[in-house]
Amino acid sequence: MEHANGEKISRRRLKAIFSGSVGNLVEWYDWYAFSAFSLYFSASFFPSGDTTAQLLQTAGIFALGFLMRPIGGWMFGRIADKMGRKQSMTLSVLLMSLGSLLIALTPTYQTVGIVAPILLLTARLLQGLSVGGEYGVSATYLSEMATRSRRGFYSSFLYFTLIGAQLLALGIQLVLLKVLLTEAEMMAWGWRIPFVIGAVLSIVALYLRQNLDETAAFTSQKVKPEELRGSLKVLWHYPRSVLKVVGLTLGGTLAFYTLTTYMPKFLVNTGHMTKGTATNICFLALLGFAAMQPVFGSLSDRIGRRPLLIGFGVLGALGSVPLLTALSRPTVPWVTLLLLLLASVAVSGYTSISAVVKSELFPVEIRALGIGLPHALSVAVFGGTAEYIALWCKGIGHESYFYWYVSGCIAISLLVSLMMDETRLTSLHDTDGSEADLPEFAGVRPVLPES
Repeated sequence: MEHANGEKISRRRLKAIFSGSVGNLVEWYDWYAFSAFSLYFSASFFPSGDTTAQLLQTAGIFALGFLMRPIGGWMFGRIADKMGRKQSMTLSVLLMSLGSLLIALTPTYQTVGIVAPILLLTARLLQGLSVGGEYGVSATYLSEMATRSRRGFYSSFLYFTLIGAQLLALGIQLVLLKVLLTEAEMMAWGWRIPFVIGAVLSIVALYLRQNLDETAAFTSQKVKPEELRGSLKVLWHYPRSVLKVVGLTLGGTLAFYTLTTYMPKFLVNTGHMTKGTATNICFLALLGFAAMQPVFGSLSDRIGRRPLLIGFGVLGALGSVPLLTALSRPTVPWVTLLLLLLASVAVSGYTSISAVVKSELFPVEIRALGIGLPHALSVAVFGGTAEYIALWCKGIGHESYFYWYVSGCIAISLLVSLMMDETRLTSLHDTDGSEADLPEFAGVRPVLPES
């Protein structure tokens, strides 16, 4: 009977992780469709001009969407810590679907003038609010649902689905361009199709999330005064954990957005590739990047989180400038693909364990907010502005400044990683951080949350 109950619990855990991951993929697809198709719809929302100017204006709206992410991280983090992870994840996907539908239905600048970019901005702000809460709550949910010995592996599916969302957006783009539409049709009206698809897929995500199990860590947490759950007042009791999240995120998110969302534009606008070639290369690179996530996540369950973070910091700090310099010069496609895959190996040292490391820094009653708010603030400042800063540096004739900026930010994250203790054996179920029954890991005692 115990064996049967164990199998039943295992199946329910796998089902919950699968459903949470699929819902995460759909929501991030809605977010990334904006970036993937901005090359095609930027002219529809802004006055005629040169391509760089239109992309710069679109990148500005992309960055402004990130300003809502800290608010979303705070709002949905509080909901998750006070009312449950499941309810917070369900509400966030509803908000995302509204944003996608609004983009799909917004008239062009040529039709309604200034109203068009205003509506585009409004939709992006709604999406920013939604996705701002998505990361922290999903990281919390996947980490709490996983078994301790495989927490890194299961939590890696957060970025696996996040990258998968970009693959889905690029895959739809490839099908539209190579099978269904001409490039002129794509720029005229075809760019609306992916946003309609996103709104429809959100219904699937809503169904999956309504049928999720709540995590045992949340339902069985020790009694706490209701006003302390998800409270900013309690969050201030963990200043070192908050600073660690900020420090790790600033370099990681800048590297991630440079490698993924900005890269297609960089290869076209700076590397002088055709749009089709750049899309093909980025699709294959993202495919390899996604496949690396569970591999690195599983590796962290064996050797710990800290070695992967340090590896990312060293490779990113030393390799960003030569990598981006090489990619800026015209070359054969397979060389570009190889360079992007090498970069993906380095960045996977952060992305594969980002969710679990941050989850292991906070107790259960403040975990979703503790991850979500400082992460969202860091992403808004460094990830959301990556594309805008890159294009601005190009516009003033000093694009290499951006390369050094990426390198410097990753170096800061490296310093944080070097000063961190190993977190692999931290409990995610005890609100007091008790770990007395755990063995040492590689000579390191488990790290307990600050009190």
